[in-house]
Amino acid sequence: MNRFVLASSSPSRLSVLRSAGIEPEIIPPDTDEDAIIDRLGDAAPAEVVAALAEAKAGDVVVPVSEDLAVVVACDSMLLLDGSLSGKPHTVDECIRRWEKQRGREARLITGHAVRVVEGGVVKHEVTETISTTVHFGMPSDADIHAYAETGEPLGCAGAFTLEALGGWFIDGIDGDPSSVLGLSLPLIRRTLSDWGLDVSSFWNRTQK
Repeated sequence: MNRFVLASSSPSRLSVLRSAGIEPEIIPPDTDEDAIIDRLGDAAPAEVVAALAEAKAGDVVVPVSEDLAVVVACDSMLLLDGSLSGKPHTVDECIRRWEKQRGREARLITGHAVRVVEGGVVKHEVTETISTTVHFGMPSDADIHAYAETGEPLGCAGAFTLEALGGWFIDGIDGDPSSVLGLSLPLIRRTLSDWGLDVSSFWNRTQK
């Protein structure tokens, strides 16, 4: 029985996988993201996001089993005016970001570190990023404040969600919708295919 391990506590990433037929094992990493960002200094945005995803994958210890396990760790950040931003964490910071990004376009960059582990040994590994353009709408000040105060976007890269309340304020995207939710299904499918693995072998067969 193939296993799928999600190295993340993100509800959005879990939801993407569940909707796509996979019930993953959840093993959240313990990664000091700020330390990694500081160490990388002026590195290219994609390099920063890839390094964060790779560090998260490295922090996850998969329980040894003879079963083949795919481990996926991700990190997303928004690139606007040449600067990367992650989760806003506070209501005030969320409001500040939305006042800056409304009516504009930005790139959401999501890094994916994918590994195949078998018998406790890493057999394959790759790290890739995918970039999607987000077209932000023009929410009113009242809507921005109300959205921030719900708490929903505080733990989300770019201070927005696409699938929930934030969907009211996103006018469109150019690229992979699932990557905006934090995990690119097409990228993972292509990666597994390169290693001779079918994504359907990880599906939850009890789903109707």
